[in-house]
Amino acid sequence: MRKHTKESLDQLTPQRAYEILVEGNQRFVSNLNKDHDHLETINETRDGQYPFAVILSCMDSRTSVELIFDQGLGDLFSIRVAGNIVNEDILGSIEYAVKYVGSKLLVVLGHTSCGAVNSAVKGVQDGHITGLLNRIQPSISRAKLKRDQECKHGDKVVYANVENSLQEVISRSPIVNEMFSNGQIGLVGAVYNVENGSVDFFKDLT
Repeated sequence: MRKHTKESLDQLTPQRAYEILVEGNQRFVSNLNKDHDHLETINETRDGQYPFAVILSCMDSRTSVELIFDQGLGDLFSIRVAGNIVNEDILGSIEYAVKYVGSKLLVVLGHTSCGAVNSAVKGVQDGHITGLLNRIQPSISRAKLKRDQECKHGDKVVYANVENSLQEVISRSPIVNEMFSNGQIGLVGAVYNVENGSVDFFKDLT
């Protein structure tokens, strides 16, 4: 499949962008991944990039979004940081993706067995890690309000942390808030299961 152009990206809806990710994860779980021609992709994207989605995920080595969603070079903006937390630089990166490139979908992707989340729950304090884990602390209290059936992949703090990051993006970025309110972009919260490869798209705001 050829890469998106500016024209095709302009015509893509947030809902269709979401569906592409769902279909890609289904292929990944079923081991039916597309045969990505990386050399051809390099040639197609050498003059520009038009990723259809921006994904904020954890730095965990098991959560490469291009693999999880069966996408190739140039398809996704991937922002990775321990615990998929939000800060000023990440907000700026998201704003660039949706406003200046035209990405149609923002996904905050957490995952099971998250070391950052588990460390926050344990109250770990060490160097700069302390400040990062402090951003996850509000999710621990929020998780107590969630019901078990709301969390397909188990860990309620992981789910609450995804919701917290989504809320931070919406509340702290007027650009994202306005584009979402106008229907220009969609927002999705998801959790990846490191045991079976499936993604639970539990919060769809497209």
